[in-house]
Amino acid sequence: MSFRLFEEKDHASLYQQYRLTPANELKELILQYLDKKKGPPHELVVDLGCGTGQNTRLLAPYFQKVVGIDVSESQVEEAKTVPGFTNITYRAGPAEELPFPDGSVDLLTAASAAHWFDAEPFLKEAARILKPRGCMALFGYADNFTLHYGSCGDRLSNIYEEMKKVLLPYTSSKVAVSNSKLRDLYEAIPFPDKERIEVIPVKEEVTVNNIVGLLKTYSTFQAYHRADPQAAATLIESTMARFLQEMGVSSTETKLEIRLEYFCVLACKPQ
Repeated sequence: MSFRLFEEKDHASLYQQYRLTPANELKELILQYLDKKKGPPHELVVDLGCGTGQNTRLLAPYFQKVVGIDVSESQVEEAKTVPGFTNITYRAGPAEELPFPDGSVDLLTAASAAHWFDAEPFLKEAARILKPRGCMALFGYADNFTLHYGSCGDRLSNIYEEMKKVLLPYTSSKVAVSNSKLRDLYEAIPFPDKERIEVIPVKEEVTVNNIVGLLKTYSTFQAYHRADPQAAATLIESTMARFLQEMGVSSTETKLEIRLEYFCVLACKPQ
């Protein structure tokens, strides 16, 4: 069964505000792969571990129907509050028990979520519901991102690394699966037609407030917060203050650059 670490309403609200929308480079890579392996029509995409719907909404223009599924009802309810996507349906449920007929899904995705799944039953369900030549795209980003602002980028990245050290004792074993870039999950996929891309470099502009908010969405920070709320609050406040001091600015809306390395596992079900 999927790990259940993201179910509090406050955590879901943080996800909606601060979780990064997958980069366009990922979207284009996945759609090109689907076109190459299966081709149209693009009828149904299922986004697993959808959280508050960032990746789900990104895919909406390219499919007749989009279904986002997350084990957390709070995350799903938060996703439903975003208007304007009439072809999206959200529902709560695990990735290991999917409510779709055999051979009915064109594309199955999971953005920064597949490392939480129980691999064997998830892959069995994926093989069952995908159409012949249907595709799977599982991706995320490594936690070694760097920050850049003027000449102080190294110092900003060091502040982030220091925060990670504080949170290290609260790391779930499942996070290691993500940090391995889904190597074991890739090996377990039963389809012979598959590939694993380890580094897809991406640059984005974000505000200081968004960077600190992103850190608050991490499962490690949430575990630390449950163990010691006051210490967690102090860590966030000091991290924010140190960022602003190093940058020589006072506004938390000041923009800086974040450089990430995405990874992606792609697989195509046999005919």
